[in-house]
Amino acid sequence: MAVFAGARARPLLVLGALLLSALLVLTVTAADSQNNPADQLVALINSNRTASKSASVSDNQGLGCIALQYIKAYEGHCDQVDDKKPMESSFTDTFAPTCGVQAATLSRITGRLVACQSKYATPAEALGILVNGAKKGLQTLHGKNHTEVGAAVSGTDGGGPYFWCVLFSDGKPAASFEVVDGEVPKAAIHPGCFSGSNDDCMGPANGGGAVSTNAGASRLVAALLLAVACAFTL
Repeated sequence: MAVFAGARARPLLVLGALLLSALLVLTVTAADSQNNPADQLVALINSNRTASKSASVSDNQGLGCIALQYIKAYEGHCDQVDDKKPMESSFTDTFAPTCGVQAATLSRITGRLVACQSKYATPAEALGILVNGAKKGLQTLHGKNHTEVGAAVSGTDGGGPYFWCVLFSDGKPAASFEVVDGEVPKAAIHPGCFSGSNDDCMGPANGGGAVSTNAGASRLVAALLLAVACAFTL
């Protein structure tokens, strides 16, 4: 009986250890992402990927800035997101120069998720909208060729509609989408937020205090789901 009881208790011990590890990770990363919804979205993306046994992807500020320019290319036309996308030449001709990204370090875009809503969505809600709104959303999210990611969110004229964009790449981390002098030009930033910059960003509109209200809860839910998924595979 002792052996049987111990076997039943082992999953609980493993689950507890996984939860503790997840919470520690959240504590370490909170300083970089708690005030930037784009960083929060990337954290959720990686939690989802690792929970499905896909490798996590590196958050690249150059690619994040390009994701923000990708949004701006729609010029606030929410109805064009499903049917149109910026020309591929825009990456080299417009997006990269605007972000100060060195052309020689551009890498292939292996996936993209774009969504637009009239009302602002939390990062957790945005991830569901991005995945469910795309024809191959889950396939794009869990793509095996992805190594890097850049995410962005922006409103229009200080309000809605709100755009979210996630770009994946197969570039070499720390060697692709390199930004000149390591800092994105300020002209490329506003309005909106992009991931990988380690800067606070209170959302698509100035003074958007409610943007990061549920950030901690979103990351905690993602961590709990990851821990439970891992426990059941043991």
